[in-house]
Amino acid sequence: MAGMKVVVIKNDDEGNVDMEDLVAKADKHKENLAALMVTYPSTYGKFEEGIQDICALIHERGGQVYMDGANMNAQVGLTSPGSIGADVCHLNLHKTFCIPHGGGGPGVGSIGVARHLAPFLPGHPVVPTGGDGENVTPKREGAVSAAPYGSSLILPISWMYIEMLGDKGLMAATQMAILNANYMAHRLQNDYHILFRGEKGQVAHEFIVDLRPFKASGVSEEDVAKRLIDYGFHSPTMSWPVPGTLMIEPTESEDRAELDRFCDAMISIRGEIRDVMEGRIAMEDSPLRHAPHTAAVVTADEWDRKYPRQIGAYPAPWTKKNKFWPTVGRIDNVYGDRNLICTCPPMEVYMDEE
Repeated sequence: MAGMKVVVIKNDDEGNVDMEDLVAKADKHKENLAALMVTYPSTYGKFEEGIQDICALIHERGGQVYMDGANMNAQVGLTSPGSIGADVCHLNLHKTFCIPHGGGGPGVGSIGVARHLAPFLPGHPVVPTGGDGENVTPKREGAVSAAPYGSSLILPISWMYIEMLGDKGLMAATQMAILNANYMAHRLQNDYHILFRGEKGQVAHEFIVDLRPFKASGVSEEDVAKRLIDYGFHSPTMSWPVPGTLMIEPTESEDRAELDRFCDAMISIRGEIRDVMEGRIAMEDSPLRHAPHTAAVVTADEWDRKYPRQIGAYPAPWTKKNKFWPTVGRIDNVYGDRNLICTCPPMEVYMDEE
């Protein structure tokens, strides 16, 4: 990547960076060690307790630390990449600073650097730029954006969000994101195994629900994700960063009633999984495997499923009051990923009959 060799560092069984492996590989490559890329909190939903030691270890061997700022939602107001020891950090504005994120964008990744790297920030040929802060050097070369200050449509939204919330409001948003994740993890822990907690049993702003123990009964993470649609929810991140899991990141945006509604849906689905595991219904006949249920299916003249229409259409009380109906049932996701279909009209459409 970028002319450099990528060296992968192991994780231990608790989801932390394997320090022995890091030391061994950092020592092995110390003569040409450029940088370490690290995410904090980790994508496993953990505050890496040795993060400052990790940064110091890399610096001692002449490298820089690039911090993935994807999880700043758990840092703002409580800590910062600079105080942790990072030299470079990009900030995903769409996750922490109020920018919508869906369908691939819009997205902006602002870059922050330590003082010694400030002179190397990019410039712009029309308006000399070079960042803002200490030790910056305005310049015309090295542009990375068509506009000197990035997107004039997207960035004002984040600026207004920061300005209106202020220091206390931003910190409160971070605290609420962490509290919400821990509240949900606590509610779900009796029905699902929660992967990767900290030493005190807490998670960061996100957590991973392990669905792999249900594989032996034929229940997959996709079954749970599709069944959530019947309850009115788009599934959380599926099979990443751990295959066979759901990664739940509630953020600070939802109230307790909404968090409880999602937890109630997951607990209800766990009951449906239990029905399969204990032999009360075959997996192929269960609402899990047939989810999601469209209006056309549940209102058809014939119903040949092994469970009532009511279970398929309205699995929870709130769905009767405010039902989201999916437009299609279960599709073959893998087939669609592996067999691209061109929607361009054939050349004959453009041909003039004359």
